[in-house]
Amino acid sequence: MDIFSLALAQCRSAIDGQGGLIASLFLAGLAGGLSHCAAMCGPFVLSQVGARLEACPAERMSEATRIWGAALLPYHLGRATTYTALGALAGGLAGQAGQAMNSVQPLAAGLLALASLLFLAYALPGLGWKPALDGVIGPRLAGWAKPLFALPTGGRGYGLGLLLGFLPCGLVYGGVAAAAGSGDAWAGGLALGAFAAGTVPGLVAVGFVGHVAAGRWQSFARRVAPLLLVLNAIILMILAIKAWR
Repeated sequence: MDIFSLALAQCRSAIDGQGGLIASLFLAGLAGGLSHCAAMCGPFVLSQVGARLEACPAERMSEATRIWGAALLPYHLGRATTYTALGALAGGLAGQAGQAMNSVQPLAAGLLALASLLFLAYALPGLGWKPALDGVIGPRLAGWAKPLFALPTGGRGYGLGLLLGFLPCGLVYGGVAAAAGSGDAWAGGLALGAFAAGTVPGLVAVGFVGHVAAGRWQSFARRVAPLLLVLNAIILMILAIKAWR
């Protein structure tokens, strides 16, 4: 209980000190989940939903089973675990680097400004940034994850989420940069965990309505999401300016 109380106190302290950053990354995840993530990760989601439903005997099939199968909770929990760990690592390392420089503020300001520019690149037409590591890391992770797609339930679904959370993604890179800007492992972990939570609604919607139906609302989402990403970029730049001061 002492460890739990200490962890809870650390989380509260991180939220109090970095609430704006955490809210900003949740907003970024929500915007990205409605557009970019739904398009890029939609096939992973639909593949898992199909495999889960095919494995369910006909006599046990019900509306509740379909809903549970489309939610993919273990998968999303696995992704959230990876993102949270990356955020905590980035925040902790940046904090250590800032201490070595005897000043966390310039480093934090630079990282937040970088995150702002990365999100802005995704928001503005013609400035979309594709990670150069796509062709290196993506196929290798896909190969490791392929056996888990056969029956992505329970621990296998969670493991699939853990692996696919490492897929190269410019939005995630922006989130990692922003989490690093917190200069704190707890705040960085919570910030990128909030980003992961923001991506869930869009991906769950893809699982529920399918790729064809999802494509209809994605045209609307693609118009709205850039506005949210621009707003998020502005918030991060304001945080960067405040950190510099």
